[in-house]
Amino acid sequence: MSNTPADSQHGMPSPERMPALAPEAMNEAQQAAAQALIDGPRGAVFGPFNALLRSPELMNRLQKVGEYLRFNSTLAPRISEFVIMLVSRQWSQQFAWRLHYPLALRADVCEETLDALAEGGRPTGMTSDEEVAYDFCDELAYTHGVSDATYERAVAAFTEAGVIDMMSLVGYFTTVSMIMNVARTPPLADGIGAPLAPFPH
Repeated sequence: MSNTPADSQHGMPSPERMPALAPEAMNEAQQAAAQALIDGPRGAVFGPFNALLRSPELMNRLQKVGEYLRFNSTLAPRISEFVIMLVSRQWSQQFAWRLHYPLALRADVCEETLDALAEGGRPTGMTSDEEVAYDFCDELAYTHGVSDATYERAVAAFTEAGVIDMMSLVGYFTTVSMIMNVARTPPLADGIGAPLAPFPH
């Protein structure tokens, strides 16, 4: 599932449904929500927040959840970025993939691991904690729960707080991936990492 589906008649990417709002087109609540995002660690309104501005109160609440999960959670940045990339691949979310690819590399996720995720396979050569995170997130996505063995491995690797943060990170990036896929948010033109092929391929 690509967030830029081809037009069935012309084979061209479909247009963005919820592009950035011009400042003069925003109401007072939207202006306040946009300014709160600009004043925070992200520093700008972009990606899913262009669409979310249509519901400024939701954006205020959701972006605070995302701010915690991105910048203050109990997970190491390498595991956070690894999980973000895994969810981005599950949803074929082009914007998130291209935005977080360099962040994942900077956090010491191996390029070979990211390339294997891009192909939709289980990476070889993962670190032990990446394997635990992969198994947990993969099982959660496909069974909507996890086994006792998978849960116990995750708690041993990340603590109970870390497991809660990891599940919440999956939920947050699932939400913004759905929003961007429906809004047809275009991928970053200057992002790195090859665009994701849609499943199945």
